[in-house]
Amino acid sequence: MAIAYLGLGSNVGDRKDNLKQAINKISEVTGIEVTKISSRYETKPYGKTDQPDFINMAIEIDTNLSPLDLLETVLGIEHELGRVRTEVWGPRTIDIDILLYEDLELDLADLKVPHPEMHLRSFVIDPMDEIASKREHPKLHISIGKIKENLDNEQ
Repeated sequence: MAIAYLGLGSNVGDRKDNLKQAINKISEVTGIEVTKISSRYETKPYGKTDQPDFINMAIEIDTNLSPLDLLETVLGIEHELGRVRTEVWGPRTIDIDILLYEDLELDLADLKVPHPEMHLRSFVIDPMDEIASKREHPKLHISIGKIKENLDNEQ
């Protein structure tokens, strides 16, 4: 089993329920066990700011799915929950990103792990810090807690 971390966000419809449904669907997948769930964080939109606020969170999972199978799974869950991709950084019922997968570094067309901008985004790092503060970023070689401290100091 591999330990992976997923970032979840929603800013359309019943945001809390969208997140709850996403976690339920993830936990129902054979080969995935949800082991930690962060609190929910209300955040301003990133990139495209003329849209409703998000609720973001992170989860830790144990999985025997490969990174690409996990990606296919979470994209399927996004689709089931009504995610329609019409614009970059646009509003969404649910967004599920693979943030970390063990200490793996992948740079594929459809999947980059660790998530390439996670260390720049408080809305990702704050919930990650809650559930994996000591976890080291595989490329930066510093802990999530230290990344959070750096982000907090920049603001």
